[in-house]
Amino acid sequence: MFLSLANNLRFKARELSRNLTVVFYLDNGRTATDLARLEETIKRSPLVASVRTVSPEEASRKFLKDFPDLEEVLLNLDAIPFPPSIEVALKNPALPTERILEFIAGIRTDPSIADAQFNREWAERIRSLGRLAEAIGFFLGGILVLASFFIVSNVIKLIVMSRKEEIEILRLVGATNMFIRMPFLLEGFFLGIAGSALSLGLVLGLVKLFPLYLGASLGAFQELIGFRYLTVSQALALVAGGGVVGLLGSLSSLSRFLKI
Repeated sequence: MFLSLANNLRFKARELSRNLTVVFYLDNGRTATDLARLEETIKRSPLVASVRTVSPEEASRKFLKDFPDLEEVLLNLDAIPFPPSIEVALKNPALPTERILEFIAGIRTDPSIADAQFNREWAERIRSLGRLAEAIGFFLGGILVLASFFIVSNVIKLIVMSRKEEIEILRLVGATNMFIRMPFLLEGFFLGIAGSALSLGLVLGLVKLFPLYLGASLGAFQELIGFRYLTVSQALALVAGGGVVGLLGSLSSLSRFLKI
């Protein structure tokens, strides 16, 4: 689950980095002439791919779409609280941050600009959240691996004890140690794989059902607090890891309870 969450956060961070934009927020008192002059100044920069003006009304509609639960709060206000803004798309997503910050600082000297926002900072924050989710996932995953190891080990112990008479007969007829141990090793291995496959199925169900369960209650945050499919390599590693844990649990149990 945490790996799936980390996948989603990494995807959103990459998406933000690819769509590299700078938003300049304007003072409400500025005229259309000031706005046109500022747009022309921004377009002259070699870093800029396109410029789009967002009116307070458009910003309000976007806010209501992302946060429908807050519609009543917005309607109770005497005026639209969102300032006009200019969204600037940059040509090269891989531009050094220093060059972009220099460009922002140059534009912010204009008296029409009240504030500026650079989405690469948000991309870095989302990446940090992804790394945190991954770290928590590995920590909890380690605990679950140990629990799985002991569960498989105890299951194999019970199976060995229930087949004690069969094992004695096999010894008497000359069966080798490996011949006696192999069924138990395979059972532990397949138990581990079955558990991993079941967990993949549960994560698939979570990815499908989680957005339906939440509905629109989280608004824009639902894009972040979401789950994304595991990659093929992650799924294969999970299944293989389950098999290894099951095999090790079997070996541990056999070394203690099956003396041949």
